Amino acid sequence: MSKVFPRISRRRALQSATAGAVALGLLLWWLLPLGEKPPSGTIVFSTGTSRGVYQEYGERLRNEMAKDMPGLEVKLLTSAGSQENVQRVATGKADFTIAAADAVETYELRHGEGAGRLRGVARLYDDYVQLVVRRGSAIKSVADLRHKRVATGLPDSGVRLIADRVLRASGIDPRKDITPVSDGIDIGPGRLQQGKIDAFFWSGGLPTKGLVALAKKSAFSFVPIDDELIARLHDEGQEARYYRAANIPESAYPAVQQGLQVPTIAVSNVLITRADVDPRLTEWVTRTVIDSRDGIGAHVHSAQLVDLRTAIYTDPLPLQEGARRYYRSMKP
Repeated sequence: MSKVFPRISRRRALQSATAGAVALGLLLWWLLPLGEKPPSGTIVFSTGTSRGVYQEYGERLRNEMAKDMPGLEVKLLTSAGSQENVQRVATGKADFTIAAADAVETYELRHGEGAGRLRGVARLYDDYVQLVVRRGSAIKSVADLRHKRVATGLPDSGVRLIADRVLRASGIDPRKDITPVSDGIDIGPGRLQQGKIDAFFWSGGLPTKGLVALAKKSAFSFVPIDDELIARLHDEGQEARYYRAANIPESAYPAVQQGLQVPTIAVSNVLITRADVDPRLTEWVTRTVIDSRDGIGAHVHSAQLVDLRTAIYTDPLPLQEGARRYYRSMKP
């Protein structure tokens, strides 16, 4: 026996189809970030050295922004690191960048050009100070660096800023008591391997690609930075308050650390922009940063630490208006 289905009138079918289309449209509107057309145009993102975490994170974030904002061109600009990054954004040479909190505070305390226009977008992840020597080196502490050839980072890098402070806290004049070398993570590991320097400082997320590559070629060790030194470091000035005691976990460089943690210093990184950058653009960028955490984190381990609950704390900078809008929209 055949089953009889109720007959639906043409008018009723049209009404149902219209209602469905409206519901689908509302769903799509809800799923579309911010419910509006994505921003377009061109922005400049200042990153870092070629083998550092800033550069890799910037490249992958650009890919994620291309998905969310296909009409937006993101130009990446390599840099020496945090100090140059802050200066570039403050003076309008770049629109967004990543910088360590101590470098941001230092720029503000020195009343750098455009410092008052700097704004925060998101707290990202922590940088760890990594003081590297060859395996078997007689250098076992920061104090042992006296009279040695030490790479303290590029002149405008965050590494240089923190390396000089660590040395001074250890009673070492970074200009007189060592032979300072301006090597970064791009060439420092190779020069250490070749015996051209005795040690180098690096401050970056864990693990850093340049050190992973070095571990495959040559044995090296980390020099610990203990709590007593960090306490003396905090006496150096207001910007030193961003340094905290931390450990490089044994999982960062397993072949090097062999199950051991290394005491050191950590400092938070902040994604920054300016007050005059379009708030709508900043709102979209903030969303992409938060939503892309897992995708980027699969390749850049540090990015796994980006968290909506802590991203809002961009001290020492107030939130940019667009970032504030995004965080408010995410409140339950």
